[in-house]
Amino acid sequence: MYKHIFTSVFLGILGTSSFAQQAPIIIPIETRQNVLVLQTDRENHLGITYFGKKLSQPAEYKLIPSQSRQRDGNAGIYNSGYTPAGTWNVSEPALQLTHGDGNKSLDLIYASHNTKKENDNVSLTSIVLKDPVYAVEVTLFYKIYFQENVVEQWSVIKSEEKKSITLQKYASANLYFIAKDYYLTHYNGTWAKEMNPEEEQLTAGIRVLDSKLGTRANLYQSPSFSLSFDKPATETEGKVLLGTLAWTGNFKMEFEVDSYHNLRLIAGINPYASEYPLTSKQEFKTPSFIYTFSENGKGEASRNLHNWARKYRVLDGEGTRMTLLNNWEATYFDFNQDKLSELFKDGKKLGVDLFLLDDGWFANKYPRNGDGAGLGDWQENVKKLPNGIGYLVKEAQKTGIKFGIWVEPEMVNPKSELYEKHPDWVIKQPQRPEHYMRNQLPLDLSNPEVQDFVYGILDQLFTENPVIAYIKWDCNATMFNAYSAYLEKSKQSQGKLYVDYVKGLYKVLEKLRAKYPKVPMMLCSGGGGRADYEALKYFTEFWPSDNTDPLERVFMQWEYSYFFPAITMSAHVTDWGKQPLKFRTDVAMMGRLGYDIVVSHLNEKDLQFSQQAVVNYNAIKDIIFQGDLFRLVDPKKNDYAALMFAAKNKSKAILFSYLVGNRNGDGSDTPIRLEGLDAAKNYKVKELNLYPGTKSAIQEDQVYSGEYLMTAGFNPVVNAGRASVVIEIEAM
Repeated sequence: MYKHIFTSVFLGILGTSSFAQQAPIIIPIETRQNVLVLQTDRENHLGITYFGKKLSQPAEYKLIPSQSRQRDGNAGIYNSGYTPAGTWNVSEPALQLTHGDGNKSLDLIYASHNTKKENDNVSLTSIVLKDPVYAVEVTLFYKIYFQENVVEQWSVIKSEEKKSITLQKYASANLYFIAKDYYLTHYNGTWAKEMNPEEEQLTAGIRVLDSKLGTRANLYQSPSFSLSFDKPATETEGKVLLGTLAWTGNFKMEFEVDSYHNLRLIAGINPYASEYPLTSKQEFKTPSFIYTFSENGKGEASRNLHNWARKYRVLDGEGTRMTLLNNWEATYFDFNQDKLSELFKDGKKLGVDLFLLDDGWFANKYPRNGDGAGLGDWQENVKKLPNGIGYLVKEAQKTGIKFGIWVEPEMVNPKSELYEKHPDWVIKQPQRPEHYMRNQLPLDLSNPEVQDFVYGILDQLFTENPVIAYIKWDCNATMFNAYSAYLEKSKQSQGKLYVDYVKGLYKVLEKLRAKYPKVPMMLCSGGGGRADYEALKYFTEFWPSDNTDPLERVFMQWEYSYFFPAITMSAHVTDWGKQPLKFRTDVAMMGRLGYDIVVSHLNEKDLQFSQQAVVNYNAIKDIIFQGDLFRLVDPKKNDYAALMFAAKNKSKAILFSYLVGNRNGDGSDTPIRLEGLDAAKNYKVKELNLYPGTKSAIQEDQVYSGEYLMTAGFNPVVNAGRASVVIEIEAM
């Protein structure tokens, strides 16, 4: 009964009057392992007849029947690929609009398609659908990354009507699945509690994942999920789809199990309070919905995404990252230029590449001595920094360390000169009390003047200090009392605000990257409030959480790793948590390593350990950044965790193991079966990050075959006395 996972996705049937009936058109779109087959029916509606493992004989795709009336066709229940509203369909639509004459009906008929090959690995198929009555056109785009088995899908909506139309809902993708059962893993959270996974079996009705926060949109819900078919997928077994929306704003994902136990997925921008007008000949491009499918479990699926992200999406994804020392948890707002100059020396002593100056360096009329004032006034505070940022940059250079700086350019404190001068730049309802998060409000990035202002903050920093080597871009507040004085003054719809804010942000970032294409930037949002693949076109990494407790970070970084490669995750050694320095350091080494500690407070052994850890990290970080990730022992189901990064050529691997709970003992004597090695090669093992005065518990003169390590396994000896262990595995 269940021959494949993705099947029978069709637009419904109404009269097609002006469109001539024609023979079915079959459009196969292939990745290395999977295929998406689209086909027109006898009335030129478009559907997906097959999606899953590629057939060895492509000619057989035409044998798959086009069942355009799926089960209860007379009731308007169809398996639709991009479901219109107001005509034959009574299911949840992907596209809903009002025409210029007030009519709300829509039908979409196949008109044409085209496939362009960008290179040997990437192709783009566009399929044009038109309404037979109204001058509305929708183009569905499928960008295929062949080797990575990744599909990037979006839509472009265009109107040729004389009057403006209004978009009520405008999804990026509409997929349809048939399987025995469906299991959805999604992620909830809040500040310092990001990426908490929940797996549930989907039953009849609609399960919605969404955000209405405007900015910092991922705070309570992630736009990433995994969907297992028939049974819950494991790391190495099961059919699973990993999906994520590339949009730095409100999102909505709907999972609808219909009356026949089939599943409809609609993903895109959240239409909440966002009715979007479209003038004649204007186009609306939806954000990309990115997904990968694997029949071999979540591990393979996540490696697909990692390989794609590093090569095609993340800024400098195939490059490297600098280590850094941040002053935030060492000083908070209490610092001056002399204190900072001493911290430069600490960074040099530690061995990191960069010093990052965090919040508190700016504003004079309302000094930034706390989070209640100064935000928006981006002049150096003359009491803290009498000689300016330029002096700090030069002092850092003299010390032999690079200099980076924190900004939060999208936000303003009411207690600021900017607020006094430009209250019309602030997102707030004119007749209601202001509502703050961290004592601040967002600026209105739908306003071109505000876009220029935000760009100018960064441009001035770089112009005056061209050797600034790193930017931390923060965003600490959500959007309350959403209202734009600019949209009102320019007689535009307030329904555009949530969408145009994000578009405005992208305009700033595009302009910034055009002038400063290579400066590393961290995407921060009071922790993990922003983690998406559209923003990561402009940023080299993101900040997963303000919670740097290493035990919590084991779990958080584990969950993030399903969707994002290690090179994108900033991880700092701090004083959070009860674990020893070694544990904190080992965990931070699973991402872009940084420090947020007072180096001068380290005792002799702690300093010696930290200095050697930086050396060790620099020697292995290319494998962590560019290698294949294998999650071996799940911390949610065991008292310990284990994962490893393996070089693509299988010559080297790094194994990380942690004790995360010892209620049932003090560790595990069970060998861990490794992955990603060459069964025919011999390997030697070496323990890294040993604390001074301790000895390794593993036998380092033993030689193992790859077959042995992947079949019999290897025991890193994790226990209460060795709560974190890092092992280097190298081919001989």
